[in-house]
Amino acid sequence: MTEDTERHAQKMAKKKAARDKIMATKTDKKGLVIVHTGKGKGKSSAAFGMIFRCIAHDMKCAVVQFIKGGMSTGERDLILSKFTDICSFHTMGEGFTWETQDKTRDTEMAQAAWEKAKELIRDPSNTMVLLDEINIAIRYDYVDIKEVVAFLRDEKPEMTHVVLTGRNAHDDLIEIADLVTEMELIKHPFRSGIKAQIGVEY
Repeated sequence: MTEDTERHAQKMAKKKAARDKIMATKTDKKGLVIVHTGKGKGKSSAAFGMIFRCIAHDMKCAVVQFIKGGMSTGERDLILSKFTDICSFHTMGEGFTWETQDKTRDTEMAQAAWEKAKELIRDPSNTMVLLDEINIAIRYDYVDIKEVVAFLRDEKPEMTHVVLTGRNAHDDLIEIADLVTEMELIKHPFRSGIKAQIGVEY
């Protein structure tokens, strides 16, 4: 073993010992409130990654889409064709708000989505519930942030994970969340004239 290799091994051994000491103190488990926000791509994609982890572990889960309409997406099509026995999927929106241009209708649909979300979260057999693009519905006041916060704080079952996605997450939601990730936009092909593509965006 060379001197450089030996130094590296000793450094990694110290790092492992410190890490093991920290990990030994992390013994609690709880259902998390998880927020994916920011202007960068990947909020829903990362959330669906967790849904597919639940599916792979044979853990019951559910998805409620607040904004996206009935367009075909890879995640939706795969779950509906293969995994409806373990993952309940509800597309409740009718498309992006700039396309519908009907605030009353959008509010009605978002309220229906929120009622479905509460029903699914209350069901203790669901390990995880994804509320896709709910942050947009909250931002446009289709869903009351105070009601969302109160429900997650007071009614969510102890071991249920709830994932909330969308840009501009409300500060009150961030405050009660256990895990918040902000996707930062550095470069995006849309700015170079490249449209959304199958397998990447949907």
